Amino acid sequence: MATRRLLAELAHGYRQHCDIEVGFESVGGVDAAQRVQAGEPFDVVVLAADAIDKLIAGGSVLAGSRVDLVRSPVAIAVGAGATRPDIGSEDALRRAVLAAASVGYSTGPSGTALLELFERWGIAGEIRSRLVKAPAGVPVGKLVADGAAALGFQQLSEMLGQPGIDVVGAMPAGCEIVTTFSGGVCAASTRADEVRALLAWLQSPATTEAKRRQGMDPAQEST
Repeated sequence: MATRRLLAELAHGYRQHCDIEVGFESVGGVDAAQRVQAGEPFDVVVLAADAIDKLIAGGSVLAGSRVDLVRSPVAIAVGAGATRPDIGSEDALRRAVLAAASVGYSTGPSGTALLELFERWGIAGEIRSRLVKAPAGVPVGKLVADGAAALGFQQLSEMLGQPGIDVVGAMPAGCEIVTTFSGGVCAASTRADEVRALLAWLQSPATTEAKRRQGMDPAQEST
């Protein structure tokens, strides 16, 4: 879901680029992986890089077809007009989490990484009763906007454009959570060459501006 707006924009751009219609269906990552594993006739799948690797290992995505597309950071939000906590350092963010009345987090890899961070900080037990997990398909930003979470963590791309919240910023150095999203050619596809051409374009500099506008960075700039 974190890439849905970006993929919709890039599908439109690809149609303008080469007059080929591309349709993306955006669903939760677990659902997407299960449907690809079940052999549904998709041509391409875009998921977190480790999920693509698992699909390759299981034979549902073609070996050697993974293309890293974007790096997507987790951001922190509060309700619109609420006091913005200090998140300028890892220690400051830890204090902000401990002080929050409730903390919203997402399903998927970023939510898992956040819970692991709380374990590393030694505060998981202390804040467990204040954690609010967003239902599948519900943005954390909506929990924050509705008052169900005082502090929300999710991909910046999911936060952008969400009414009723203020984005405080990305997570500070030392505890950043960044997901690399990749594409791969589905084994069920009968158009592998066309899919590879699409993935090459999705990774190309022509898509950089759209990626940044949607709160992500081109994956090829990662080190």
